[in-house]
Amino acid sequence: MGVRYVLVESNSTDAPSSAAATYNRGFNVPSGACDELILRVTQTLNAASDISADWPNVISSLRVICNGSTVWDYTGGYTSATNNAPSPLGYLLNSMGRGRSVELNTGDATREAYLRIPIGRNIGQNGGISRIEYSISYAALAGASSSNSVEWWIRYNPAVQTTTTLGAATTFNYSNTQQQCVMRVPAGVPGTLAGVYLQNDAANDTDLTSVRIVSQSDFTMSQTNWRMLNGDLYNGVEYMEPATAGQLSFAQGVAGCIFIPLYGLSMADDLRLQITATTAGTLSLTPVITSPITGKAETMQVQTQPVPTNIAKSVLADSAAQV
Repeated sequence: MGVRYVLVESNSTDAPSSAAATYNRGFNVPSGACDELILRVTQTLNAASDISADWPNVISSLRVICNGSTVWDYTGGYTSATNNAPSPLGYLLNSMGRGRSVELNTGDATREAYLRIPIGRNIGQNGGISRIEYSISYAALAGASSSNSVEWWIRYNPAVQTTTTLGAATTFNYSNTQQQCVMRVPAGVPGTLAGVYLQNDAANDTDLTSVRIVSQSDFTMSQTNWRMLNGDLYNGVEYMEPATAGQLSFAQGVAGCIFIPLYGLSMADDLRLQITATTAGTLSLTPVITSPITGKAETMQVQTQPVPTNIAKSVLADSAAQV
């Protein structure tokens, strides 16, 4: 069977509005090779400037749990609806493949945004039902939104080749010096590090000046150097700018954020980095983990003790013939 799209959840509540909010929801999904989750949000803002640019700028956290296992655990280093620039979450998704965070640019107060979240899981077995839960948090908008619509889709794809896990971030309080920090890798998650996502707590590129991946470089490298290597400098950052309706805009980076490819670095140890800062602040480091899909469906709970039934024996046992 080829690619198949299934709408698994729709509501009119789990969208950003005039107050900061967190929404928690779960839904049952059919079994199969789940390639990615697709979040589609449409809404009308009180004013076009309520979200200055990229719609995902309003998402402060997004966690996805599949059958009890956390598969996506995003927390933004900074979140602001008035950030007139590419969003940290949109940048992260598009670093995993172009077009994973896109938006229809109408140039006005109507918004239609899409987030394609890669997870790559064989969920369920023998037609069983699986469960997906999510928790999404938004920053406040300047005014109330209306005509909200939130849809969650699953793309089933038997040709998906990798499982993707976004691990929980490790935070590090840095100071005005050169220092070493450690990103913890999650225990019990198979695979290798496809990359690490660095986020500052402010939308600027002046706090952190250089980064060294200790296991892969003998020298520290500037932010621009990393952006050359990850493709950002080649107009690699796409985002929605309302001032240029009918198209997306391009940039050479996202302030305070860098995605560093690690090319399948082993998780035999935690990731050690050397960073140089010009002030004090908080850095978050988020691991992106991938592993080959084995083709084996996720195991379901199996009964280990048989329950034999025999009506003939039951009738005999209950009868007076054995008295």
